[in-house]
Amino acid sequence: MYATQQLRDEHEGIKVVLDVLEHLGREMALGHPVETDALAQIVDFLRTFADRCHHGKEEALLFPALEAVGLPRDGGPIGVMLADHTEGRMHIRAMVDALARLQAGDDAGAAFADHALAYVRLLRAHIEKENQVLFVMAERLLPAKVHATLTAEFDRVEAEQIGPGVHERYHALIHELQERYLQRVA
Repeated sequence: MYATQQLRDEHEGIKVVLDVLEHLGREMALGHPVETDALAQIVDFLRTFADRCHHGKEEALLFPALEAVGLPRDGGPIGVMLADHTEGRMHIRAMVDALARLQAGDDAGAAFADHALAYVRLLRAHIEKENQVLFVMAERLLPAKVHATLTAEFDRVEAEQIGPGVHERYHALIHELQERYLQRVA
């Protein structure tokens, strides 16, 4: 099995949260009230699961493995992915700031919505590029032994950097958010 399958599986959960974020961002852009506790859960998910865990695995493990077999860091798919990660972090920071202002009673809904919707667009395109280009390259270029090592290292990252049970907690959150928000719009 390819190590990239774990990353593809994580993309599926992230895409559900992006659908919820898009729904809530559109509601906010229309001036409708949105529960800030849900926004806080989504932002926490994006910071911890999508960025620190998922993107962390890519940056610390997958990208260096691809570089080791000759895929350049700059000017190619890895550089594009890293630029997307950087832009995504900027949007997450802006959502964190807007959420803090919302929780303090300030009118920051439009700012949150702008960054939320921009993040959704960015990450959807990013996931598509990874699934259709970068992961296909990794599956072709990396030997089976490297995929096995990466899979073990991905598991280690989750255990050591994210903590036991956190992955499962986020999967429960994905399902909760999906049932809470996406069943209404389907």
